[in-house]
Amino acid sequence: MKIAELKQVLSDQPKYRLVQVYQAIFVDLIDDWSKVTALPKDLREKLAANCPLDINAQKFISRDGTVKALFTLEDDKKIEGVLMRSRDERNTVCVSSQVGCPLGCLFCATGQMGFQRNLTVDEIVEQVLFFAREVKREDSKITNIVFMGMGEPFLNYDNVLSAIRFLNDKETMNVGARRFSISTIGIIDGIKRLAKERMEINLAISLHAPNDSLRDQLMPINKKYSIKKVISAVDDYIKITNRQVMFEYLLIKNINDHPELASELGVLMKKPLYVVNLISYNPTGKFSATEKEGQDKFKKVLEEAGVKVTLRHSFGKDIAAACGQLAIK
Repeated sequence: MKIAELKQVLSDQPKYRLVQVYQAIFVDLIDDWSKVTALPKDLREKLAANCPLDINAQKFISRDGTVKALFTLEDDKKIEGVLMRSRDERNTVCVSSQVGCPLGCLFCATGQMGFQRNLTVDEIVEQVLFFAREVKREDSKITNIVFMGMGEPFLNYDNVLSAIRFLNDKETMNVGARRFSISTIGIIDGIKRLAKERMEINLAISLHAPNDSLRDQLMPINKKYSIKKVISAVDDYIKITNRQVMFEYLLIKNINDHPELASELGVLMKKPLYVVNLISYNPTGKFSATEKEGQDKFKKVLEEAGVKVTLRHSFGKDIAAACGQLAIK
């Protein structure tokens, strides 16, 4: 799709035409310009020629209802997005921000691809639009958007924030700012910039270890952005925004799931606006997931330490829903 070219195509039209077009694409979720009967036929034909609505994506559906899409971009590069359905009727879209990733975290399939390029605003928005069309068939809508897919969002900061502003716009998808979450490994500059934004976007830190020794092994970027530096940046962010910050912790069997590591994490995370989100690891081949009993024990240690903690089970294991698993094939 070429959303950015819409204004150019409509430059000789009355201003209300853009409102009509946005309504058709992002509210009515049409996939064919011929369906927009409010527009003159010649304009529909012009839009079809210059701004086609088709999205090149292959869909995979899990037994648990999770939907994963493998998107093929105009330059034939591949990215992934995931739709996760919750029992409380939330429809969360996990979007990618880069093709591949330069950070090389050992547990992440995307890291095996290396970095290829940043995604454009259109390419980010297109992922959300694809899944919005998907849930419309069930008379539902997208409720949450998380930047936890392929890539590091803060290394594509401007395009990520532009996409959020676009999707937040009342004339497009009107997704509330608090419905967006950005997950970062701890890019300090990105955390500082987000703190100054006039939008209540949620911040999540991809932590996965309670000390630098282990995190250095799992996430090489920790040598630049140590836990101490990340925590300091988060504390500054909270002072400015007074907003809760989520720390994500993948539970990987025999790597970072030992009870003593839970105790160490408990000391680190015992702060008023910190919340730990334990995540059941979606295996990518090199590592395996902690069993349910081990997950519960780890969570209990944190709770006894007075830490606010949640446990999220992974989605779509049967369709390789972990970031990058399809693209690297």
